[in-house]
Amino acid sequence: MSIFADLHVHTTNSDGSMELSEIPAVARSSGVSVVAITDHDRLHPDLPTPVTVMEGVTVVHGIELRVEAPDGQHVDLLGYGVYPTPELVDELERLQANRVERGQAIIDCVEDRLDIDLDLESREGLGRPHVARAIDAHPDTEHDFDSAFGELIGTNEPCYVAREIPSFERGVELLSASSGLVGLAHPFRYSDPESALALTSELDAVERYYPYGREVDSRPVEQAIADHNLIPTGGSDAHEDVLGEAGLSKAEYRHFRSAVTL
Repeated sequence: MSIFADLHVHTTNSDGSMELSEIPAVARSSGVSVVAITDHDRLHPDLPTPVTVMEGVTVVHGIELRVEAPDGQHVDLLGYGVYPTPELVDELERLQANRVERGQAIIDCVEDRLDIDLDLESREGLGRPHVARAIDAHPDTEHDFDSAFGELIGTNEPCYVAREIPSFERGVELLSASSGLVGLAHPFRYSDPESALALTSELDAVERYYPYGREVDSRPVEQAIADHNLIPTGGSDAHEDVLGEAGLSKAEYRHFRSAVTL
């Protein structure tokens, strides 16, 4: 399928490697006409409107917000066509303050454990991929990006530090009031996909297309779409300078766009 819209893309505003200004050229080189910027727990300061056009590429202002489901599982919500309501801004500022504290705690742990200086300071938007890249680039460690997660900073590893996240109900409340469409991200990345998909009864959409790197049975997602009249979304979850690994066709994007209330 030709990818017309990649609706899951990260920039340097969170843990991506691309500046917002680079997105149009990368999109055109990938044959992508629409991009949704969905930085983690942050709105992009240079996207003042829910949808804009940059150098001929349509850019949807979005967000990826991690929340805690009623069963304790952590899942990610995607808000599309975001407008910065005061309530959402206040919550994101609180989450970013916690992220800064958490990021510094992870950095300090890695430096102490490996006896190195990562030359990295925590900041708003910093995530574990930034730390993993710094570990990978350091000349005095044998860890690469993957082993940094697998042995140091991944969940349950020695330098992992949990962070504060809102409840599912609070996340849905905030995004529903500030976004044109709210969906569940990458349902098969969770430990309990069935439980995660059950949450879509409270949502508008679900990420139908996603590059999991393995075969997945899409029938549960298709069933959720049918049961709850959901809008299918899709994206590559791009953190590097490659777009279009997954997303929507032109016809599917038109369906998505018609459902986004702005």
